[in-house]
Amino acid sequence: MTVSITDVARAAGVSASTVSRALRGQPGVSDEVRAQITAVAAQLGYTASRSASSLASGRTFTIGVVAPYIGRWFFGTVLDAAEKVFSAAGYDVLLYNLNSPEARKRFFTKLPVRKRVDAVLSLLIPDLDEESALRSLGVPLATTVGGPRDGFTVVGIDDHSGATSAVRHLVNLGHRRIGMISGASEPLHWTTPIDRRQAYLDVLAEAGIAHDPALEADGGYTVEGGERAMTELLAVSRPPTAVFAQSDEMAMGALRALRRHRLKAPDDVSVVGFDDHELAEVIGLTTVAQPVPEQGAEAARLLLRRLEEPDAEPINQVRMPIRLVLRETTAPPSPHRPV
Repeated sequence: MTVSITDVARAAGVSASTVSRALRGQPGVSDEVRAQITAVAAQLGYTASRSASSLASGRTFTIGVVAPYIGRWFFGTVLDAAEKVFSAAGYDVLLYNLNSPEARKRFFTKLPVRKRVDAVLSLLIPDLDEESALRSLGVPLATTVGGPRDGFTVVGIDDHSGATSAVRHLVNLGHRRIGMISGASEPLHWTTPIDRRQAYLDVLAEAGIAHDPALEADGGYTVEGGERAMTELLAVSRPPTAVFAQSDEMAMGALRALRRHRLKAPDDVSVVGFDDHELAEVIGLTTVAQPVPEQGAEAARLLLRRLEEPDAEPINQVRMPIRLVLRETTAPPSPHRPV
C-alpha cells in the first residue's frame, strides 16, 4: 500500500503541511520536529510525489545550469559540487553546455530554460544583453565567475589578489625575468585572465621591473596550451627565470615543456600556478589555492535559500578565501642564470 503524506502526519502527530515543510527543508519547523518527521517518513517508506509537489508549489524542482566548458577541471568540479547540493534537496539539474559562440547565441536567443527551471546557476560571464535575458526569466540567478552584477548572487574569489600573491612571491625570491602564461578573454567574455594579467603588471611595476611583452604567452587554460606557451618563452633571446601560469593546468604543461628541454623546476625555471588542482600536491606545484568545490556548493545553497525564503534579503556577493601554497617548483634564481 502506498504511504501518503497524511499517513506520515498522523504517525508523527503533526499536520500534513508541517510534514511538507519539514521534508522540503522549508523554515517554520523546529530541528527536533523535523528530525522526528524525517525518521517517521523513513520508517514508513514515504516518498514525496514530484508531480504533486510541483502542482502544490508551482515549481519544476529543476535548476538550470549554463556552462562554457564542462570538460575542464574548474567547471566540472563546480558543477559536481553544486549538483550534489541540488540533488540532496530534491532538485534535478538541466545542463546547457555553451562551448562555442554559436551555441551561446542560440541559447540566449531561444532561452530554452524559460518555464522549465526554478533557478539558474551560470558558470559563464554574460554580456549586458545576456544578463538582461537571464533576468527576464524571473527566477533566482547565481554565478561563480566574474564580479558583481545586478540580479545575481556571485560566489567567487579575488583573482587580482590571488595573482598578486603569486607574482609577488617570485619577486621576493629575487626573480626579475618573470614570464606569464595566460589565456584569452574572448570569445566567452572572461574577466579572470584580465584580472590576473593586471595583477602581474601591477606587481612588476611595484618592483620596478620593466614589462617585456615577449615574456607573455597564451596557454588557452589547457595542459597542451601551457606546454606550447612555455616552449615559446624558452625560445626568446632572454628566457624567464620564473613563470606565473594563470591556471594549474597550464602550469602542468609548462613543467612538461621544461622536461622536454632537459630543464628542471625550480633549478632552471621556477613555476607557480593558480587553483590548487587535485594533482597540484602530487607534482609539488607551488600555487594559489582557491576552494573550487566550495564555490559550487555555496552558490547552490544560496539559490535554494532564495527559493525557500523569497522574501529574505538576497546576498549579492560572497568572496571565498584564497592562499598561496608553497611547494617544490619555486626557489631563488640559479646563480648561473641571469635574473
